Amino acid sequence: MLKRLCITVCAISLFIGPLRAQDGDQPKGTLPPVIVQPPEETSSEVEATPPSTTTPTNFSVDSLGTSLNFPSLSEMKFGQSSGPFGEGSGILRSGKSLFDTPAAGSIRSRQEITERQATDMFQALQNEVGVLMQSTAAGQASPFVRGLTGQQVLILVDGIRLNNSVTRRGPNQYFNTIDAGMVDHIEVLRGQGSVLWGSDAIGGAINVVTRGADTHYGMKHGNYSGGEFTQYYNTSNSSPYSRLNVEGWVGNAGVFAGGSYSDVNDLDTGWDFGRQPGTNFQQWAGDIKFNYLLDETQMLTVSLQHFQQDNLPRSDRFPGYPGDLDNSNSLGGARFFDPQQRDLAYIRYQALEPIAAIDALTVTASYNRQRENQTRGIPTTRFQEIDVETLGLQAVAVRDVDWAGKWTSGFDWYYDDVDSPFGGTASNAIVPDDAWYQRIGAFLNWDVALTERLDMVAGIRYENINTAGTPIVQNVPTFINPNYHDWVSQIGFVYELDPDIHLVGSISEGFRAPNLDDLMALNPNVLQQGSSVPSLGLRPERSINYELGLKTNFDRLRTQTFVFWTDLQDNIVSINTAVPNTFASDNQDSFVQGVETSGEYLLEDGWSLYGNFWYTYGINRVTDSPLSRVPPTQGILGLRWRERELRSYFEVYTWMVRRQDRLDQVRDIGDERIPIGGTPGYATLNVRMGRTYGSHDQHRVSLSLENITDKNYLVHGSGVFGTGATARFGYNLVY
Repeated sequence: MLKRLCITVCAISLFIGPLRAQDGDQPKGTLPPVIVQPPEETSSEVEATPPSTTTPTNFSVDSLGTSLNFPSLSEMKFGQSSGPFGEGSGILRSGKSLFDTPAAGSIRSRQEITERQATDMFQALQNEVGVLMQSTAAGQASPFVRGLTGQQVLILVDGIRLNNSVTRRGPNQYFNTIDAGMVDHIEVLRGQGSVLWGSDAIGGAINVVTRGADTHYGMKHGNYSGGEFTQYYNTSNSSPYSRLNVEGWVGNAGVFAGGSYSDVNDLDTGWDFGRQPGTNFQQWAGDIKFNYLLDETQMLTVSLQHFQQDNLPRSDRFPGYPGDLDNSNSLGGARFFDPQQRDLAYIRYQALEPIAAIDALTVTASYNRQRENQTRGIPTTRFQEIDVETLGLQAVAVRDVDWAGKWTSGFDWYYDDVDSPFGGTASNAIVPDDAWYQRIGAFLNWDVALTERLDMVAGIRYENINTAGTPIVQNVPTFINPNYHDWVSQIGFVYELDPDIHLVGSISEGFRAPNLDDLMALNPNVLQQGSSVPSLGLRPERSINYELGLKTNFDRLRTQTFVFWTDLQDNIVSINTAVPNTFASDNQDSFVQGVETSGEYLLEDGWSLYGNFWYTYGINRVTDSPLSRVPPTQGILGLRWRERELRSYFEVYTWMVRRQDRLDQVRDIGDERIPIGGTPGYATLNVRMGRTYGSHDQHRVSLSLENITDKNYLVHGSGVFGTGATARFGYNLVY
């Protein structure tokens, strides 16, 4: 009670200032703060303040002249982070806006990520419509998109695949190997993505776009330099998060670089047992992006990213975990990821009109390394490591043929090489050592106006996948070398009922070939009751997604509403084997259906009412049982105020989640992450606020109050309990 009282007093104190700031008495800061203007001698063309390191993306002043805080769907576009070189980029491989595309998509802007004081990707994307963020362990995050996760949701970083051949089918940790402090915005595409991006995008695709020196500003205004220091502190786990960024533009060259460190302690939950053991770890990250203009029509980008977590326990496999009813998580059973590591390096060439037949060209060569070392026991009694190095090459070309529409074509190639050492008491590698996995694909997409009111988007892709390895099958090494290939297509329409109302619909095919984890994994860490074994005869998954939506883009109202049906053919699911406590994989037809709606209504003086609601229902057609870990019905409802120049903001919202007792008999029943009888429903009350100070807008303070009522809750399928009453404090210094 005392903790909640202190937090509330702090909130009221911070909020008094912003409420008093009316049009005639506004604070001189802006939120987010901007870099101080460089000396005039750096460029004769500098007429404006250089870009902020936390400037909101895709926001515009609407026709009412109300504020920058009310995003228009027609202004929120995919792939706009490269200035004049944005054509052909983004998750839709085009610069189309949310309003003009038939796809069900959303953009989580940097402004929103900043206001959330996000220290990881779990917080950065939480409460997005149609997306459930699950966390098996603290420091891990797995996005469920339309009820699917793991291998069935494709995650990209700057358009480069984060998924690889050992990405597990169920919830996994890889999405949280991205430092939230380097993120510019997050693009979410629900229900499709296979035509443009290839295998894995059954449930959808998520593209995390990282920050860089502002190309458009550097080309137009000239030199600038600046930086930002960010410090967050979370009371629920006594964890500081620190990040330092520097950026600038000199001549033809721009650079953005940053690094962060976080030390997370055990989590204080809203449950009676207090702090949850096995939720502490350390992490650090560093990144640099270098842009060089060859001339006004060509740019070269080089980017390096490193992320590492050490001594990270699997929270549901740790002594004292509340779900450990039979005390099986003894000291000898505790599991750690030490280290969990991701490295990405890429070089990208972008050009406008490189030849007469191409309007825009992007070519990217990449190297990605993901390494995880799973240890078991205190002290360590065994370790199993998976180290995957991925080479990638992709090219995309765009051609606008006037009345014949816009044509986008491209190819991509990725090659995984796997090292999988093991030691101690471990008897085998999880995935066969020296296994490899190669995928190559090509696509063609056509975007055309059929009439003045009707637009069409159609596309087709061919995908070919080869793999080889020697899994252990019934104690016998067995070499396999399967090949998979298929064609997928999609078609979508946008019909203008009114300039501010669009009726949209699409039919999209998806394709996912079995990967190394499906085919060859001998994994003792799948469920509390047993382990998985190789399944050599699997067929590729295919999907057909049907959806119908309505989008509105009025001066005061922005909404998106979709109904969808996804037919999963040969869906790969877990089944019991004849050997007790052992699980294999099998192809079984399934389906997922649901409803999603989101929107925001502008009130007066910068206030707006916003919210979302989504419902997902999934069935295995063979067993007639629910699909595993389908998220419960849920939504948010909030009231938001943002000062016109974004100097101050205030927001109060509730997150409401219904009970989920529709459980899969193999994966959900007996899973220590799901309470007996299902996951209870809950509702939390939350507040966010912030404002800037200083003559040059260089200081910002922010405060978030989460779960003010101290409600005990658990996100469905998570190994980490929800936080109790929590305060997040933030401070930013821009120089």
